[in-house]
Amino acid sequence: MENLRAADRPAAAVAAVARRLLRPPGLREVLRGSWLGHPLHPLVITVPIGAWACASVLDARAGNEEAARRLTGIGLAAAPAAVLLGLADYDRLNRRQQRVGVVHAVANTAALACFAASYAARRQEHHAKGKVLSLLGMSVLGVGGALGGHLAYAQGAGVFRWQRPAEDGNVYPFEARRAR
Repeated sequence: MENLRAADRPAAAVAAVARRLLRPPGLREVLRGSWLGHPLHPLVITVPIGAWACASVLDARAGNEEAARRLTGIGLAAAPAAVLLGLADYDRLNRRQQRVGVVHAVANTAALACFAASYAARRQEHHAKGKVLSLLGMSVLGVGGALGGHLAYAQGAGVFRWQRPAEDGNVYPFEARRAR
């Protein structure tokens, strides 16, 4: 994905939207987690992912339809915060990271649409349809999550953004200890 030049135009458009949306002074830094010293997006995404994963587990056994519907709704309610926090980080990414990021966002938007459709089906008592849509959403969410993991772990997006260098000037304090 990081070499997918076809993603450059959509990536630039998303970055422009993020800059406009998060224009008020200091807002982006607050949403990025500067006050905590840790990015907020990875913390908040655990709520929708956890809710949707638990709904899928409950779907495996009859009689849990209401609880699965509620968990699907909780995930949907938490998703906008995860999206906003992801946008706060987005325009600070380099071009290769933005390419992966825009595909990550598309996959997660598709997953969100599946969960919204699942919730609607469940509200109308179409439980089998809601379960299938939820499984589809989990599959697509897995792809989006893998891309998010690639951004963080392989591409280092946002890693060590607030840490101070160790005495030897190394940004990675654990590397300084190991080198001794």
